[in-house]
Amino acid sequence: MYDELTQVDIDKMKAELEDRRLNIRPKIMEDVKTARAFGDLSENYEYKAAKDAQRRNDSRMRYLEKMIATAKVVDVKQKADAVNLFSKVTMFNEKLGKEQTIRIVTTIRQDALRGLISKESPVAKALMGHKVGDRVEIVVSPEMKYTVEIRAIEQGEDDASLEISRF
Repeated sequence: MYDELTQVDIDKMKAELEDRRLNIRPKIMEDVKTARAFGDLSENYEYKAAKDAQRRNDSRMRYLEKMIATAKVVDVKQKADAVNLFSKVTMFNEKLGKEQTIRIVTTIRQDALRGLISKESPVAKALMGHKVGDRVEIVVSPEMKYTVEIRAIEQGEDDASLEISRF
């Protein structure tokens, strides 16, 4: 399985991986060494905290390496009047009776709390390719369906302003 990511996503992950290798990891190693010198490791909170930071950093580095190695780089193709990757979409949810604005992004940049929705989500999959005025049924599960009307589409681009997820 692979993730469809843009070249900007790959570049951002490579930059973070390099920073973790060259800056963060040596600092953490020094913290572990310093904390170990405090003595009894069984009751040494600083040592445990430094080792936890080391494990989190190593885990993140493995994750980034795997994502970079298995990613499929996609080209961002834009249809001028339709919902595309990086489009900002304003839609009216008929079930809730309210308007909502989202931006469709790659999986590595998703953040639902900020309205950044993965292109792999049921919402984005349903909206892709549709135009202003279209009514689209979004199927979350066989039991959960709702209809939205697309009210506005603002085309976006793959810029570096959107951070990658930190998990």
